[in-house]
Amino acid sequence: MKTIIDCIGNTPLAEIRYLNTNPNVKIYAKLEGNNPGGSVKDRAALNMIRSAMERGEVDKNTKLVEATSGNTGIALAMIASIYGIEIELVMPSSSTRERTLTMEAFGAKVTLLDS
Repeated sequence: MKTIIDCIGNTPLAEIRYLNTNPNVKIYAKLEGNNPGGSVKDRAALNMIRSAMERGEVDKNTKLVEATSGNTGIALAMIASIYGIEIELVMPSSSTRERTLTMEAFGAKVTLLDS
């Protein structure tokens, strides 16, 4: 593993036996909560930022601004910090302190607005 990015998407599968009575069928769940940001949104954030960088639309001189209420913002803050990109996340003032602190821990500026 070179960076935390290498952990995104490499989440385990868990067989779910109790939902299935057919012995010829197996059902699995992908444990997306095991992504570094704790959500499947890590995949989307990585893809959005990486794709924009590859197209030349985003670089270290870009400031990203995104409206969010949670997991997408956490994931964007994490990915932006890895690539050294400034990000401001706009959230409802009713957002939990835990979420804002997590985003700020990744270096994001968080702006709370009344909704």
